[in-house]
Amino acid sequence: MLNILVLYYSQDGSVHQLAQQIGRGINSIDGCEAVLRTVPNINQKNNPDFAPEVELSEIEECHALALGSPTHFGNMSGVMKTFIDSLTSIWIKGSLENKLATVFTSTSSIHGGNEATLLTMQIPLQHLGMITLGVPYSVSELKSTQTGGTPYGASHTGNDINLSSDEQKIAFAQGKRLAELTIKLNA
Repeated sequence: MLNILVLYYSQDGSVHQLAQQIGRGINSIDGCEAVLRTVPNINQKNNPDFAPEVELSEIEECHALALGSPTHFGNMSGVMKTFIDSLTSIWIKGSLENKLATVFTSTSSIHGGNEATLLTMQIPLQHLGMITLGVPYSVSELKSTQTGGTPYGASHTGNDINLSSDEQKIAFAQGKRLAELTIKLNA
């Protein structure tokens, strides 16, 4: 069984909902299992309704990674950035080299910086030696969505934390694609 880590930080719950949809997409592929985890919250306690906090060993041992964060001023949250900055030991070991990764985010407005966030979240993953992937336009909702969703990764927009139908389908497709390609890469 290939374990795919869905690692995220969520403030209000929309990133958590995206993580769940990505996990469902991963779990739809035989031979793959989604492991949902949150990063330690430096500002307050994690929401008990969200996933448990990640252990560094889970990052090192995963076969692929989906990374999610809310958008803060056009970039990932400080909580996520602080956590990524703590991964030096994993970088030195090369534990994530040649593994697949994908990213997802949530913004409170349609022009809140979700695409900038998704692009900048890929940079540290590439420094860790990972191979990043997005969402192809063969996912039909990507061409018609009036809410979130980009070729760089699933996203949610708006003050309502509930995902639209398009956002759910795009996140599911992203998780499914990550799982399918992880199987091919590990064959």
